[in-house]
Amino acid sequence: MRVFEKVADEGGFAAAARVMDISPPAVTRMVAELETHLGTRLFQRTTRQVSLTEAGQAYLARVRHILQDIDEADALASEHTNKLPGRLRVHAQPVLASYVIAPLLSAFHQRYPDIVVDVEVETHRAPSIEDYDITLLGTDVNFDADIVARKIIASDVILVASPAYVARKGLPATPKDLAGHDCLRLKRIDGPLRAWRMWQDSNPDRIIEPNIDPVLIANHTDTLLRAAVDGAGITSIALDIAAPYLTKGTLVRVLHPWVTGRLAMYAALPSRKFIPQRSRVFLEYLVEHTREQNGKAMSVCAAC
Repeated sequence: MRVFEKVADEGGFAAAARVMDISPPAVTRMVAELETHLGTRLFQRTTRQVSLTEAGQAYLARVRHILQDIDEADALASEHTNKLPGRLRVHAQPVLASYVIAPLLSAFHQRYPDIVVDVEVETHRAPSIEDYDITLLGTDVNFDADIVARKIIASDVILVASPAYVARKGLPATPKDLAGHDCLRLKRIDGPLRAWRMWQDSNPDRIIEPNIDPVLIANHTDTLLRAAVDGAGITSIALDIAAPYLTKGTLVRVLHPWVTGRLAMYAALPSRKFIPQRSRVFLEYLVEHTREQNGKAMSVCAAC
């Protein structure tokens, strides 16, 4: 239809081919196929000129409206991908919603006031990635699944405690000293508690598993974090979650540079193609914010 319209507007096959940057034989073939499909001639062809038949004139009038409708439909569909204003649906586990998403929302809203962030927080089922613009996943750093996902940040899992606890109980000098401290442990979903596996990046093959009897066990990271901040004991938590507390001094790192694991945060997307601009700017802001916080926390830890 577009080739037919262009031949009519330019008054010839060769002229239409030049404007559309396709070969003259291709223009001739497409018009001939259209005429065969319609069962009528659309152009009168002579050696000197090309003119519309009566059927061609009637068809051109309708084709112009049809092509305009198609262009408007394309623009409307593309707008959902390219425009910023609108609703951005985000799914996150509770700990990521509380300690990653919530702290950046105020500044993000000031930068992008027309984006409405709709956060769904749920932990008891695997999220349906296709139902959300972005699904945040906290998982092992070696995570490998058949989904479209972008790694936002990789983070060491470290031991932390409050200054009040340290003042009261002191700092352990070695991992084995944890046996004499009040430890707060996260309950595993898939089985009983396992010992903390601890190592240093300078010697990753030397793994220590201290024997610890925890004073608090919970299946909720927020509970353990709040208890640690209030001075209940030492807990293990990802550096990116602990970052603002370390920066403010409400938590201090314990047994630096030992780590108890390495986690990563991924942003899963429903598709690799046609990512809405709202999703793109949120992801970029998320990366910027989390890496900035992590960098500050690492600087604090390095100064310990």
